[in-house]
Amino acid sequence: MDKPLTYADAGVDIDKANNLVSTIKHIASQTPRSGVMGEIGGFGGLFSLNTANLERPVLVSSTDGVGTKLKIAFMMDIHHTVGIDLVAMSVNDVIVQGAKPLFFLDYLAMGKLDERVVKDIVTGIGEGCRQANCALIGGETAEMPGIYAANEYDLAGFAVGIVDNSKIIDGSGIRVGHKLIGISSSGLHSNGYSLVRKICFDILKLKIDAYIPEFGKTLGEELLTPTRIYTETVLRMIRDLSIHGLAHITGGGITENIVRIIPKSCHILIKKNSWEIPAIFQFLKQGGNLDDAEMMRTFNNGIGMIVVVPDQGVQDVLERLNGMDEKAVVIGEVIEGKEAENRVQWTE
Repeated sequence: MDKPLTYADAGVDIDKANNLVSTIKHIASQTPRSGVMGEIGGFGGLFSLNTANLERPVLVSSTDGVGTKLKIAFMMDIHHTVGIDLVAMSVNDVIVQGAKPLFFLDYLAMGKLDERVVKDIVTGIGEGCRQANCALIGGETAEMPGIYAANEYDLAGFAVGIVDNSKIIDGSGIRVGHKLIGISSSGLHSNGYSLVRKICFDILKLKIDAYIPEFGKTLGEELLTPTRIYTETVLRMIRDLSIHGLAHITGGGITENIVRIIPKSCHILIKKNSWEIPAIFQFLKQGGNLDDAEMMRTFNNGIGMIVVVPDQGVQDVLERLNGMDEKAVVIGEVIEGKEAENRVQWTE
């Protein structure tokens, strides 16, 4: 009689997945645990809202991935940094509405379970959660043979935060004359990597380990720089300063993201060259022969977060940000809108 068939024969190793649970539990236990009920391993993660102490609590949720930046992680065989990216892309979308991140869940799928890679990814997720001051309370690791190429995987993240209804930042108070303060990014963050890879590998024919003098490091090291997590910066800023709008600059760049929070009657005027643009963006612009408009609607160009404040509050916000060692400058203002004009305009 033939040997009985097992799930492992089909490419799914349940025992290996079970062995990983203890490692993941340990990493999760190192993230903030206030409000967490129970341990990882149940059917759902439990989180108590009794610690919130808010009059009219509102939950704010967001989900995102890392995109084709994962291809760089595969090429470098470095996997912890994309775990930080995963957390950043969701929690940064939560905090712009004034919410404090509470907890995070992840979804990881790969063709064949690699314990080292999973541990590295989850270690990065844990680090991201610590930076965001939120709990890692659960997730899913799926082994899916035949779906993913060898040594490749995909990631998705899910963040939930909380804010009092009266403290929600929704841009409704933004008026003509308000100023835009840009807070620096750490580089590309996690957007535009399909274009990045085309420029670097197809057009410039570079190797992932090529040393780039402008960066002071290899190409791969620059491209894997983790996304900034702005939780502490934003929460400390909104605690006692008048902030009327916040925009996380992700895919679509400044051009597409700032209009998401501006009243329809208003437009934006951005002053070119008002902030220092990191070398990676100049490198890509020249290497791909990209015009300014394409750069600004694809990449963050050195601005990871935009703060909209009344003119009289600019100095206080800048002083607070600089006191937190943030690079922050006034990059533009809110202007009166006209139907025939583009909502985001640029000036020298």
